[in-house]
Amino acid sequence: MGGVTSAAFSVLSLAPVIPVIVLDDAADAVPLARALVAGGLPAIEVTLRTPAALDAVRAIADEVPDAVVGAGTVLTPEQVAAARSAGSRFLVSPGWSPRLLGAMKDSGLPFLPGVSTASEVVTLLDEGLTELKFFPAEAAGGTSHLRSLAAPLPRARFCPTGGITPATAPAYLTLPNVGCVGGTWMLPPDALAAKDWPRIERLAREAAALRG
Repeated sequence: MGGVTSAAFSVLSLAPVIPVIVLDDAADAVPLARALVAGGLPAIEVTLRTPAALDAVRAIADEVPDAVVGAGTVLTPEQVAAARSAGSRFLVSPGWSPRLLGAMKDSGLPFLPGVSTASEVVTLLDEGLTELKFFPAEAAGGTSHLRSLAAPLPRARFCPTGGITPATAPAYLTLPNVGCVGGTWMLPPDALAAKDWPRIERLAREAAALRG
């Protein structure tokens, strides 16, 4: 699948932007994933917020070999197991607990636990983790907060997600401790409703070009 296997890859290095998708209809998963991959965004986070999510992960894993599909909004060990069984290649959580962290470690999959404070970052660095989700990015201090973490915590790298737009993404991507950003702007609701895959592919291509 895209030449990437198990935990031997960095989620933060797959593309400058990870699309964060919420799907109500699993039938849309494959054409949507193909549009995103064609636009240069192979890492796709399907959030576990709808009943269709796991079927969407499974469909993308089975039918879009160039996609690296992950599960987002992972909150419980049971969801970790279900996402892995469905074919998820990575996991993303908005936060973490010791129990959830243990399950994500045991899954053998790359994962991005969510943090928003320096203390959380220090705790996870002590756990041997260096790739983290910064969430909610804009509400938690944005680029100024991440810039302030870079000097004292240089080992930590982040995927900021939450409120990021095409206008603000470039500023995040210039930071030395940001590997990529997560966002939804390349997935406008009207385009999804109309199944306008060419428009989504064009927006994905623009997002992929944000880091030249």
